Amino acid sequence: MNHLIILAHPNTKSFGKAIGETVSKASASRGFTTKMKDLYSENFNPVLGPSDFEAFGSGKIPADIKAEQDLINWADIISFVYPTWWTGLPAILKGYIDRVFSYGFAYEVQNGAVEGLLKGKRVRLFSTTGTPDSVYDSNGMHNSLKQTQDTGIFRFSGIEDVEHLFFGAVPYVDDSTRSGYLAEVEKTVNTL
Repeated sequence: MNHLIILAHPNTKSFGKAIGETVSKASASRGFTTKMKDLYSENFNPVLGPSDFEAFGSGKIPADIKAEQDLINWADIISFVYPTWWTGLPAILKGYIDRVFSYGFAYEVQNGAVEGLLKGKRVRLFSTTGTPDSVYDSNGMHNSLKQTQDTGIFRFSGIEDVEHLFFGAVPYVDDSTRSGYLAEVEKTVNTL
């Protein structure tokens, strides 16, 4: 199995980085081939610009986007590790989705119906928040995030096996709780 891990956090000492490393180690222990992308350290350009639209329209995929699409094609499993900011994806990850999960690669329209093109892949979303899980559970935010991200992006793209894990109040919980979070990450990878 090929496992692509996409990290989207600007702080190299973040808990998200620890999650990404845990995903990588657990995958390697299962014999998976893993690749980790750190969008910030790689200085990924998240801006979907006019030249991208022109290139897509002419059937010429920009080289940086093509390289990312090749990685997505390579992967059987894709894990996204990121903080939830303002109840959404960090801008760099949203831009990654905008540019890489493009028409003709992630989806297309046939006979008036949308067809997801990334069937057979698995996606795991590991989201950290500063807000306690109990707040996001009670106000419905976890469900909203699952609807917009799990369904609106990944299932729309044909990926049926999507699991979303939330790790709340990360800046405020103790080390024991963080250790428990990492154990949950490892357990999730071990069930792939």
